[in-house]
Amino acid sequence: MIVVMKHNASAKEISDVISRIRADGYEAHLSEGEERTVIGVVGESPTPLREDNYSAMDGVDSVVRISVPYKLASREFHPADSIVPLNGTGAGSNQIVVIAGPCSVESREQIIETACAVKEAGATALRGGAFKPRTSPYSFQGHGEKALQWLAEARERTGLPIVTEVMDTTQIEMVCEYADVLQIGARNMQNFSLLHAVGESQFPVLLKRGMASTMEDLLMSAEYILSHGNNRVILCERGIRTFEKYTRNTFDVNAIPVLKARTHLPVIADPSHAVGYWEYVEAIARSAIAAGADGLIVEVHPEPDKALSDGRQSLTYKRFRSMMEQVARVAQAVGRTA
Repeated sequence: MIVVMKHNASAKEISDVISRIRADGYEAHLSEGEERTVIGVVGESPTPLREDNYSAMDGVDSVVRISVPYKLASREFHPADSIVPLNGTGAGSNQIVVIAGPCSVESREQIIETACAVKEAGATALRGGAFKPRTSPYSFQGHGEKALQWLAEARERTGLPIVTEVMDTTQIEMVCEYADVLQIGARNMQNFSLLHAVGESQFPVLLKRGMASTMEDLLMSAEYILSHGNNRVILCERGIRTFEKYTRNTFDVNAIPVLKARTHLPVIADPSHAVGYWEYVEAIARSAIAAGADGLIVEVHPEPDKALSDGRQSLTYKRFRSMMEQVARVAQAVGRTA
């Protein structure tokens, strides 16, 4: 349920509604927009919610039941687009954001060189894995804190904020010392203890859709983070697992306009993981922006054939520059900037 306050509702009237919600045993989430203030009522309580009790309070304009299970992520709760600040712009703004870098941070030289290359080509932020969840326990697992230190040095050189994955609750404090955005990978999308913990961290979070997850599953995972008052959440469509074998995953382009219609959170796309082959990354990137995505996260490597992970889907610097040029043209065509 949401309580919509009148345009001229006083601070005391808003406070009184919040106090009533808490007295009834629920949590209150305040969303203050330019046109209206909305108070979300979430949680469970033995006290039933009676709309009349709230609609009669001073300053209340209306009381609305939210029909979807994700409350804080819904457009009903927050009609305007949310913008997550990122390097002078914001995911969810009119400007397309592009997060680029290698799948794994392999060496100091590699990540600094790549950071400089993607910055020159127009990237908004730098991605790189310090901890890598791999299918095989014998595959390269990442350099850990050493990689985080190299990422921080690359940020000093280029000014690009860092987006890197956190895999476990025990890693959050360390990763927060170095990163600007915490990434939750597809395999951890429903790791609920991790979602709670990154929500409590109050750090920006990039949440990737699970390989076999519905859009509602993704939005419910975002709800865990939002329930802690952490509103800086970016959703990422990265392809889902289907019967198709010619690509790594199947890119669900449908998800972009559907998510944009149902949630106020910014939505970006990962064309690299979506298809798994560099030859198709540029086409999927174009389609994502045309469908309304707020940005991209793309894997870029100086020598993809020598990469320790995901080299087959990584773009060279030259191909990344080409992709950026194409994305800029598509963005312009749909009334956005890149």
